[in-house]
Amino acid sequence: MKKGQALITLLVFAIIVLTIGAGSAAVLVVNMQSGQKQQIAFEAHAVAESGAENALLRLLRNPNYSGETLVVGNGTATITITGAATKTILSTGVVDDHIRKIQVTAGYVNNILTVLTWKEVF
Repeated sequence: MKKGQALITLLVFAIIVLTIGAGSAAVLVVNMQSGQKQQIAFEAHAVAESGAENALLRLLRNPNYSGETLVVGNGTATITITGAATKTILSTGVVDDHIRKIQVTAGYVNNILTVLTWKEVF
């Protein structure tokens, strides 16, 4: 081996190790950000669900209830209610820049408020 060849070989291996390490770190950061976004989206869905449940409770107490804006944890649920005999509840949950919507239809059957449908809308 000539003088200096060992140093060049060591530098090549060091560059390879650093490149692999940097790539691994980049993948880790992207996965963490994706996980955080998924968690916030799940939280927005839970806020929308809470708004829909609140609306049903309010309708039980007051059939003329028309909606409100409700603070739930780190988000807000905006509740709107339309319809006369059959009520359509739209609860929009917002956390940061994530938005999820839950639509519930309910009606009075034999003077009992009955949930007819419950779904996420886009």
